[in-house]
Amino acid sequence: MKKSKKQKKILFVSSEVYPFAKSGGLADVSLGLPKALLPMFDISIMMPMYSSIDKDRFDIVHTGISFEILLGKKKHLVELFSTSYEGIKCYFIDTRILCAKKSLYGTPEKGYKDNDLRFGLFSKAVIAFIKQSVEPYDLLHLNDWQSALCALFLKEDSSIKTKCVYTIHNLAYQGVFEKKALSRLGLSSSYFNMESLEFYGDMNFMKAGIAYADVITTVSPNYAKEILTPEFGCGLEGFLAKHQNKTVGILNGIDISNFSPKTDTALENNYDSKSYDKKYKNKQSYLKERDIKNTQRPLFIFIGRFTWQKGIDLLVKELDKISTMKLNIAILGNGEKKYSKQIKSISSKHKNINFYFGYDEELSRRMYASADFMLMPSLFEPCGLNQLIAMNYGTIPIVNSVGGLKDSVNSIDDFDSKNMSGFGICFEKKKPKALIKAIKKALELYKDKERLNKINLHNMECDFSWDRGAKAYATIYNSLVEKR
Repeated sequence: MKKSKKQKKILFVSSEVYPFAKSGGLADVSLGLPKALLPMFDISIMMPMYSSIDKDRFDIVHTGISFEILLGKKKHLVELFSTSYEGIKCYFIDTRILCAKKSLYGTPEKGYKDNDLRFGLFSKAVIAFIKQSVEPYDLLHLNDWQSALCALFLKEDSSIKTKCVYTIHNLAYQGVFEKKALSRLGLSSSYFNMESLEFYGDMNFMKAGIAYADVITTVSPNYAKEILTPEFGCGLEGFLAKHQNKTVGILNGIDISNFSPKTDTALENNYDSKSYDKKYKNKQSYLKERDIKNTQRPLFIFIGRFTWQKGIDLLVKELDKISTMKLNIAILGNGEKKYSKQIKSISSKHKNINFYFGYDEELSRRMYASADFMLMPSLFEPCGLNQLIAMNYGTIPIVNSVGGLKDSVNSIDDFDSKNMSGFGICFEKKKPKALIKAIKKALELYKDKERLNKINLHNMECDFSWDRGAKAYATIYNSLVEKR
């Protein structure tokens, strides 16, 4: 796409971007949002050049640019790679300490011990890239703790006039390290105070983004309110309250060119709201593929990380009981081993529970296209994308009404075809009984095929794209740049 000289120059920085590297929804957002902003801005993406990324597949080449970064007392050689993906220029920071690991961050139970150095180096390399850029960047958009230090490094260099937006995707993961991380990163001890990086005697990366960015965004309006409370603030509620005047909640969207049952290449039968009957064919193919019997029963799915946040404790606790109901349930995900062992043990005893441990993008899409209901019993959910994808594929989400789930899923009890928002089954108590009650409600809905189809067809006609969110971000970008 040809760029106008008048377009503002934006660098979107993320630790993961689909399809190059993905551990969760952050990767999907980090492609979907820049794509939606592309017609309005000269926007590029920057991420680490992890060793797991296939350079040949994505035609990633060396730019010919390399530079050294001083981190603490040690110099690190940084190589810059690039490619173009779906019209977006993508840059990759390659340096051994950051990129040579087997996974992005470590195990689900515990991150790598040197993640402070890894992502401190990443952040410093981003700023070095901005400084050496021929055409200056107007704005830097940072995401989660892994790039939060960029905001501090940016403020340290008065010669850089670039503005900064920082998005909190999940407050539960803040990048907290021992105090000695400051010296390891070459940061002044003056930052170690409550108004900056100090966090109960440790150093907190996320606090840098909150303290030094020009604008903070969260991934849903409701989450922006929740994080100001002790229940959802994860120890930062007071600090966030002090920066409330520069915080905005913007609901995430999905890349509907990527998540569309009409064009999804992972599906055996593509469909839309006008050919909805083909969804049933996908269901039959999927059930046969996974050797799931009683195909006339409703299919419930769970897709996600096995971690307490996702309400996996609720699901595991009630899985034996759920298996006695007239339904099939398929579970896909990875995460903490204790949960996978429990699910594997329970599923081995029940033929109507199908369990696949791991990350499989194509399998997840076939599940969305096959399921009747999707379980999302999250204890908290900053936004969530699964519910949006499910509704776009004509699958009813069953959600705990927290965070972005509350913003994006209305109760079927209040169904109104004139309300062009998504509808699903909502519960508001973080207890097993509430989940069971919601599943029973889904079984009753399944019996009423006319109402079930009406809600699904309505959901498929709703706009879950990034259009609305991109316009909100564009307003912020333009406002900040004009103030420079």
